[in-house]
Amino acid sequence: MSDARKGPDGALRCPWALSTEDYVAYHDQEWGRPVHGDDALYERLCLEAFQSGLSWLTILRRREGFRAAFAGFAITEVAAFTEADKERLLADAGIIRNRAKIEATVANARVLADWSPGDLDTLIWSYAPDAASRPAPEALADVPAVTDESTALSKALKKRGIRFVGPTTAYALMQACGLVDDHLADCVARGR
Repeated sequence: MSDARKGPDGALRCPWALSTEDYVAYHDQEWGRPVHGDDALYERLCLEAFQSGLSWLTILRRREGFRAAFAGFAITEVAAFTEADKERLLADAGIIRNRAKIEATVANARVLADWSPGDLDTLIWSYAPDAASRPAPEALADVPAVTDESTALSKALKKRGIRFVGPTTAYALMQACGLVDDHLADCVARGR
């Protein structure tokens, strides 16, 4: 039996998406849809790292603040951030003011600025599992927190100098960016 639940419009959705309107919109319009482009993937990588230890709703509601604070997550712009910029970020109430995560965000941009255009996109998407090998989950318990692919992606990113990206964060990135479709089998957003 599926864990999918009826939303405010009567459509079945993953139950985590029904607690707030913010989640319904994110679930229906973004989560699990393919994301491409180095800057777009860098943004998601950063936001997933900031989410570590917090609820995704906290990050989602501050996303515009993050975008403003981190130059729209343009890799080349963030790579040029100075110590003064880092201090500005630590004082910015519109984001999560965690020194280690801010430092990692800037350091990761500096690493990625040295890559060729498209390299981040190519690397991340090379770890997408074959969709046919993954049956649609019926229940939330069927959705893993870590997979062999997310562990391998985490290792590949770390080997190339990317920080704050463990296997769980890598799997959350894979879910959010559409490398895997973890919408429940009966969910209205499955397969979009």
